[in-house]
Amino acid sequence: MEKYYISTAIAYTSGKPHIGNTYEIVLADAIARFKRLKGYDVYFQTGTDEHGEKIELKANEAGKSPQEFVDEVAFDIKRIWDIMNTSYDRFVRTTDSNHEKVVQHIFKYMYNKGDIYLGKYEGWYCTPDEAFWTDSQVIKNNQGKLVCPECGREVEKKSEAAYFFRLSKYQKQLEDYIEKHPEFIQPISRKNEMINNFIKPGLQDLCVSRTSFKWGIPVDFDSDHVVYVWLDALSNYITNIGYDTDGGNEEFRYKWPADLHLIGKDIIRFHTIYWPCFLMSLDVPLPKQVFGHPWLIMSDGKMSKSVGNVVYADDLVEEFGVDAVRYYFLHEIPFANDGVFTRDLLIERINGDLANILGNLVQRTISMGKKYFDGIVSNKKVKNELSDKFITIINSLDEKVTNKMDNLQISDAISEIFEVLRASNKYIDETTPWILAKDENEKDNLETVLYNLLESIRVCANLLGPFLPGTSEEILRQINTDNKELKFVEDNSYVLNEPKPLFLRIDQKK
Repeated sequence: MEKYYISTAIAYTSGKPHIGNTYEIVLADAIARFKRLKGYDVYFQTGTDEHGEKIELKANEAGKSPQEFVDEVAFDIKRIWDIMNTSYDRFVRTTDSNHEKVVQHIFKYMYNKGDIYLGKYEGWYCTPDEAFWTDSQVIKNNQGKLVCPECGREVEKKSEAAYFFRLSKYQKQLEDYIEKHPEFIQPISRKNEMINNFIKPGLQDLCVSRTSFKWGIPVDFDSDHVVYVWLDALSNYITNIGYDTDGGNEEFRYKWPADLHLIGKDIIRFHTIYWPCFLMSLDVPLPKQVFGHPWLIMSDGKMSKSVGNVVYADDLVEEFGVDAVRYYFLHEIPFANDGVFTRDLLIERINGDLANILGNLVQRTISMGKKYFDGIVSNKKVKNELSDKFITIINSLDEKVTNKMDNLQISDAISEIFEVLRASNKYIDETTPWILAKDENEKDNLETVLYNLLESIRVCANLLGPFLPGTSEEILRQINTDNKELKFVEDNSYVLNEPKPLFLRIDQKK
């Protein structure tokens, strides 16, 4: 069995995650579940990033210790990941003692190697992004104030002693690696952005410690310093699977390198420049692929508490159900472009795709099986052009979905399944079972039609499992099968359970 290691970025514990943050864990979950369906030994890691000046400030504002503050937020993040029915194997925290110990070892190893050195930092600091910028990198806003080039918020001049990582040392090695591994950074637009905006202009050595706050992992040989957030946070991908600076244990050697780091496009620089160079310093193989996914934004722009347009996944689930929300996240955000969230479009998708196309097909087919054959349907193998064409459509689905998933085109993979569901509804219209039922001579033909439909539903339900796990289970329960074959099976037989609506239509006006 081939292993597959997928990770999300670890969520920053500055507050409750909104639907844009939640999209990432659902996307990763769909990929992880699909790989399991295809027989891979999947390891799926997620978790929380819990150190830094921003956390220290927020904890002070809340009148709590930083540890109390991150404990509460981490609990809330994990709660929402669980509400979304995500199948992660490990939820990691950067305040875990083992992680802290290994990060200290990594820092010391790099220092002893000469890749980390003590210097002084003077530059523009953005607290929300925990990022330093040079004079040439900061920009002016409409009011003429200097702001962060990434988030647009004000920066402040800071000067402090700091340890630096020799990022510049690994520039050529990184360039060569990206050139030889064109699949490493996806989509290609992100790859071009990294090369042209950051790598070609020349990599600057990176600040990897801070002295102006205390909420971080202490540098064990210099107690004035804490490890700066990115060296700490990025290391989670190896510290939690048994890495140590002596080469790691058996778990690490089996699981690493990661097959996919799934991250937001806003932090791709850290994952495709800093992280690979850290790994090169450690003589550890690089992850096979980093995918900077697009954002889920509101119709009036990026989600922001100050604008008041923040939407939370647990609120949506309470109103519309888990799989309806998962479907929207996974289907409405294309491979490389931002997706827009509106309640109207969510309701439209529930009514049109989930209730009409999927739910209606399952309910109609089971109801006819109950009505015409007392719920017991087998294949009478009546062949005709319509059935042959329909079976061909069913049998081509697995390959189509797999091709899309291999290219991380999750929305397109779901569309392929819904094309077969539409074809199934069309097959009902073309074969007219209600007319066949009136003619005793057509009984075998009628039973074959219903069998073909049940096979289509079974294959589609299995392939929908990664995206709509709860709905997939319910469909398979209603048609009473545990057959996981992803092709049409000639000799199944069905003893059907009672049909129940999968999704109820929503009155948009109400």
